[in-house]
Amino acid sequence: MFSCTKSTWPPRLVTVPGLHGSEGAHWQTWLERQFARSLRVEQADWDAPDLARWAKSLRDLLAHERGPFVLAAHSFGCLATAHALQQASYANDVVGVLFVAPASPQKFASAGAFDARRLGVPSILIGSETDPWMPLAGSRDLAHRLGSAFVNLGDAGHINTAAGFGPWPRAKYFVDTLMHCAAPLRFREETFEAAQHAFV
Repeated sequence: MFSCTKSTWPPRLVTVPGLHGSEGAHWQTWLERQFARSLRVEQADWDAPDLARWAKSLRDLLAHERGPFVLAAHSFGCLATAHALQQASYANDVVGVLFVAPASPQKFASAGAFDARRLGVPSILIGSETDPWMPLAGSRDLAHRLGSAFVNLGDAGHINTAAGFGPWPRAKYFVDTLMHCAAPLRFREETFEAAQHAFV
């Protein structure tokens, strides 16, 4: 886990867009404006999904910025995020992950092999009953494999701008929830560190 003496609080929001990036009207762009010091993962080519390269872009950002972080990923960005977090050394400062409308790994098989394994961090996965990129059952199964809490958003399409998801207060609620879940751990570590110094 992250060291409180090297971290800031509250966590920084990091958005991880999917294929083609997230335009100005997208909920991820709106969400970035709701949190100070928010960051966005950038890709060299938003039109060429590559699991390893996109995951590396996220890991590089986490390595060069000061955490802790809560990640908010969309579509193929969800796959890249889960792939990146399999590298435990890069995930130490991540205290929560919001996965929204993950794309089906089968649809992106040419982008690299995806292996969903349980994450060592609290996460929420939001699925849709009418998502053309992932059936609801696939989202539910992925949530189970990642160890994520699962939320069925109902008839919500791909939960993007085309589906009417620009300003989306519920996304902020989910991110706030993940930050609140991380707070007791942060303050427990801070208390432990203070106790250690007291005995030095």
